[in-house]
Amino acid sequence: MASADLGGLGAKTGPPSAYNWVLPSVAPLLLPWLALLALLAMKPNRNGAAWLIWLPVGCALAITLLPLTLPSVFDSLLDVFAALVFGVAAVWLLSTYLRRPHRLVTFFCILFALAGFSLLAFVSKQGANLLDLEWLPFAIVLGVGVLTSTVALSLGGWICRRRFRPVGLCVWMLVSLLAVWVAISAPFFIFALIASGNQLPWSEFFIPVFGIAVGNFALLLPFLILSSASPFFCARLKSLLHVQPAAPPPLHELAPATNVPT
Repeated sequence: MASADLGGLGAKTGPPSAYNWVLPSVAPLLLPWLALLALLAMKPNRNGAAWLIWLPVGCALAITLLPLTLPSVFDSLLDVFAALVFGVAAVWLLSTYLRRPHRLVTFFCILFALAGFSLLAFVSKQGANLLDLEWLPFAIVLGVGVLTSTVALSLGGWICRRRFRPVGLCVWMLVSLLAVWVAISAPFFIFALIASGNQLPWSEFFIPVFGIAVGNFALLLPFLILSSASPFFCARLKSLLHVQPAAPPPLHELAPATNVPT
């Protein structure tokens, strides 16, 4: 029985309190995994190459399992990171359905699919904590991550639409992520700068922003590597990004036949 000396505030010990602890259900944690399995069962994904999607998922989620001593706020950010991993995997598996004739319509299809599956994974991880509002700021961060990832993917595809190169796409996506995260954070920095009387150092604000952008890129990188190594996912990514097919090599006219004297 626990006890504490409260001095003149009350008795040192009190009556015992009974509490029945129930093992929390693991069913909600399985929801994002079951969702990916359901997507793999769809007709366009009935291919052995589609199961390679588990490789980038495993690589990205391995980052969240590193034995690091971090503040509790970073644990919640890792939940956001993991939720985005499942969202990107869903987009890769749904790419044949998300691709539309118009690039803007494709952008919104990617945005809604990424948001839906990421939110499913995030909510399943929270469990009983949904009754608290402590998860709300991290849900906002998740929403921003969904938006920046979709914008970076669309911008990278638009820039590489004529000449697709995996390395070039990765570079442009990193640049796009940095630009989008800075653009989103800039109004908050200006507000904080005014509130502090121009006493807020730039480094204390933008270095974490750059770190988040690099982390966002690290999340997408395993999927981009898969798309560069697997012809199955490479064709899907090109279609999703509206990459123009390579022009066939020009045919050279054959020289007219000449009679050779015998």
